[in-house]
Amino acid sequence: MLKRLLIVFALLAVAGAATWYWLGRPDIATLSETAVTGRVPQITDPRYQNVPTVGVAKAVGWPAGAMPKAAAGLKVQAFADKLDHPRWMYQLPNGDILVAESNSPPRDGGGITGWVMGLLMNKAGAGVPSANRITLLRDSNGDGVADMRTAFLTGLNSPYGMVLANGWLYVANTDALVRYPYRDGQTKIAANPQKILALPGGGNHWARNVVASLDGKSLYVSVGSASNIAEGGLEEEGPIYTAESPGQMATAATQPTNRAVILEVDPERKTSRIFAWGIRNANGMAFEPKTQALWAVVNERDMLGSDMPPDYLSRVDLGAFFGWPWQYWGGYVDKRVEPGRPDLREYVRRPDFALGAHTAPLGLTFADGARLGDAYANGAFVGLHGSWNRKPPSGYKVVFVPFAENGFPNRDAKPQDVLTGFLNAKGEAQGRPVGVIVGTGGALLVADDVGNRIWRVSAAR
Repeated sequence: MLKRLLIVFALLAVAGAATWYWLGRPDIATLSETAVTGRVPQITDPRYQNVPTVGVAKAVGWPAGAMPKAAAGLKVQAFADKLDHPRWMYQLPNGDILVAESNSPPRDGGGITGWVMGLLMNKAGAGVPSANRITLLRDSNGDGVADMRTAFLTGLNSPYGMVLANGWLYVANTDALVRYPYRDGQTKIAANPQKILALPGGGNHWARNVVASLDGKSLYVSVGSASNIAEGGLEEEGPIYTAESPGQMATAATQPTNRAVILEVDPERKTSRIFAWGIRNANGMAFEPKTQALWAVVNERDMLGSDMPPDYLSRVDLGAFFGWPWQYWGGYVDKRVEPGRPDLREYVRRPDFALGAHTAPLGLTFADGARLGDAYANGAFVGLHGSWNRKPPSGYKVVFVPFAENGFPNRDAKPQDVLTGFLNAKGEAQGRPVGVIVGTGGALLVADDVGNRIWRVSAAR
């Protein structure tokens, strides 16, 4: 019996050492986070990995009285607290704020991969069940703090994006785009949802976003990939990825099962087409106010080392192909993806602005309507949720990208810190920023899904 116990302990020790080696083996960034940003980021050779670098910041929440640090000339306060994993926000015409309290649906799959993923999600604060709720927040006296909240919509399925168009409130659940009739000022919707479009569920990337064209006749819905680099097979990502030519890919565009895409939806006809593809995981989407062009922030692939590749912010035009899974950053080949598609390199659209490696950009809004001073008059605010697979960590802040009058980032622009301090001195996550919007009075609102708060950033006076 003693011999058996010794063997078990020895095996556990070996397994523990192997886990430490593979999950903790050194892959330290050789470039600064800033070097992998801007219109021309520094691109280095990839470091192909069988097991990713793991550097998850432990989620601890905010101590009493603590809050993020705003940039010079700005101040921050809590607009709302005691929320349940707030991810996305939308402002209604009367100034009320809708907040999607949401998280990943239950994930399929087990084994050691599922076990490790569960450990990482729990450590990062993402292991809690989804509240599946949209909450309405109202600041009735204009003091910058929400003094009323109601459960606006319940019984949803991992909701994320929301948009109001032509009298309908559209909600992007993880598995479907639905809509509800809306009237100004209401604080709760009891009507049953009307399904507009089925969306592929499951997989690594669950969050679906939705924005509306100016006339409300078209909606744009983001659907992330099911995997990192189609390691489960291209079939898992939909017909568009198994087509033999760009012409066939266009034919496949009517399929609702395609992933790593942005869909253009006709809500009245309940039809859709591929607007852009090869776009691994676009979360934040917004229209640039001068050109009215659609822009998105995108989470790029993993397991190429701490320095590569850059996550990005880019204009997204009809028919744009961003290379996933075969290429990244305008045509750099990912040799892990087989079979390769060198014939597609000539079609790859290079992104417009790099946001750093593994920064996990999720939130995006433009400065139109913001009253934060001249330094923030023209450009984009981006919520960087923060890395889980980089040493040292990157992201965990809100940044501003200055734009020129032509509707693109300034040639020499770098992301400027707007809200920091989400990591404490021990490297633990007090909060993690997600959605960002410009609210009433020109203040910036930031959803914090680990701190369970909405932060309000305004000009210091």
